[in-house]
Amino acid sequence: MPTNVWVTVHPNGWAVKREGSERATQTFSTQAEAIAHGRALAKKDKVEFILQGRDGQIRERDSYGNDPYPPKG
Repeated sequence: MPTNVWVTVHPNGWAVKREGSERATQTFSTQAEAIAHGRALAKKDKVEFILQGRDGQIRERDSYGNDPYPPKG
């Protein structure tokens, strides 16, 4: 089962990682490139896309998966 996709800061720029993985799937020199690649992976695999800022805080979160509708709670 595919796992969520994270875009995080990396020593070489920005990294696209799978949740729970230590290693980056791919690294990019710009955040925009990493976001585009990460979103495409999340949409393809129908999982959640999470974007972290330079400070480590989650800046954005989008779900492309099987969200229950209506939402619980």
